[in-house]
Amino acid sequence: MKYVMTLDAGTTSNRCILFDKNSKLCSIAQKEFTQHYPVPGWVEHDANEIWQTQLAVAREAMASISASASDIAAIGITNQRETVIVWDRETGQPICPAIVWQCRRTADFTKELEKKNPQIADIFCQKTGLKLDPYFSGTKIRWILDNVDGARERAEKGDLCFGTVDSWLIFNLTNGRVHATDYSNASRTLLYNINTLEWDDELCAILDIPKCILPEVKPSSYVYGETASELFGDPIKIAGAAGDQQAALFGQTCFNEGEVKNTYGTGCFMLMNTGDKPVFSKNNLLTTIAWGIEGKVSYALEGSVYVAGAAVQWLRDELKLIDNAEATEYYASQVDDTNGCYVVPAFTGLGAPYWDSYARGMITGLTRGVNKCHIIRAVLESLAYQTYDVLHAMEQDLGKRLAMLKVDGGASRNNFLMQFQADIINTHVIRPECVETTAMGAAYLAGLAIGFWRDKEELISNLAIDREFIPYMEARRRNKILAGWKQAVTASRGWTRDS
Repeated sequence: MKYVMTLDAGTTSNRCILFDKNSKLCSIAQKEFTQHYPVPGWVEHDANEIWQTQLAVAREAMASISASASDIAAIGITNQRETVIVWDRETGQPICPAIVWQCRRTADFTKELEKKNPQIADIFCQKTGLKLDPYFSGTKIRWILDNVDGARERAEKGDLCFGTVDSWLIFNLTNGRVHATDYSNASRTLLYNINTLEWDDELCAILDIPKCILPEVKPSSYVYGETASELFGDPIKIAGAAGDQQAALFGQTCFNEGEVKNTYGTGCFMLMNTGDKPVFSKNNLLTTIAWGIEGKVSYALEGSVYVAGAAVQWLRDELKLIDNAEATEYYASQVDDTNGCYVVPAFTGLGAPYWDSYARGMITGLTRGVNKCHIIRAVLESLAYQTYDVLHAMEQDLGKRLAMLKVDGGASRNNFLMQFQADIINTHVIRPECVETTAMGAAYLAGLAIGFWRDKEELISNLAIDREFIPYMEARRRNKILAGWKQAVTASRGWTRDS
């Protein structure tokens, strides 16, 4: 039997999933890796640990079903997107820790850029569809070149490579033969012009980043190369790559303009397919490339929430209120509400539609009667509230209400959360049988590139629905608790700003 392998390089763990021709998940292996927080608001990863754990889970997933390299038709890669890795082109060794997408170390730098030139944010928006925000890769690359000894000189000589995690994995899988990325990941860097589909000279000059360190940009469904023979015994084609959220949109088969999905992972990300032309938001959403396939590029509107599943990890690892993420559903269902308590998980600022790098997390509305269950429930509800904020902005851009919301990601398995989500947005929420749609999307892109699946229609026919959540909350209660959420968000904003 043949499989397509997905390497799913997440923010807190790496996974490998093998799918068969019926889109059935046949094997999965997962391993968490270390999160580093050297300074408040900073987040780092060890790039070598990312590579080693990804390779380990790939071998584990194959071994669990006794699959050999000849059983793997192709590899698709999906990844945490804006995370920055810079490495030596010759040795393949990173020159510093990876700077994670959540990291806010360049907040003051982006603020200063806008102070010097108030029009600069518009230049970036018109060319990249993005906000001039520390979230994206460009300012992180600039920080490395300015703060790591000798980095700028080595970069200007062409001795260094920059890549998001997809590029890092492709480079290592091919033993340094291929330095490439796909359209979707390139579009998240603040350096790639999504209108002309090329690295932009003006943007690189503004951020003072030499173009020679940037990867070659390829379609998302494309044969990038083959793995080095020593990794799996024989070469395997690497045939697809896409940022995690774009991959989830593809995995949910949102192939048509106007279709929307929301992924509940470490962060929370809502994307809408806008077709073959970029649509620029008037409500603080991002415009991004969804994917490139069959000689065409598709675009999307996106709302990015920095902290979703990471807030559940916080309950587990820092507060020690739960032993595992699954326990949140039990504790949340033990109380009727949060007893007036709200959690705003702005641990590294607020993303869409606020874009406030200086916001910080808060627990508000505390009274003596608030207990463990209320706080756990408030954390789960915060994921739904943040999704509401993004969905509301998307509806304002569209000028109409969305008929349904497709959901995926680990937290979408939580029935309490999904029902509360349907209630708070007053819209049907559709959950597929396989919520691993990020990995599935990467598999689909790879499989289409080598003919494993015939076409998109075959993929649509494979999609199976697990459950539909129907809203039943009264409008009066919905409006009341949304007002409380907005008050809590207001209290969290501008918290770390000096002036």
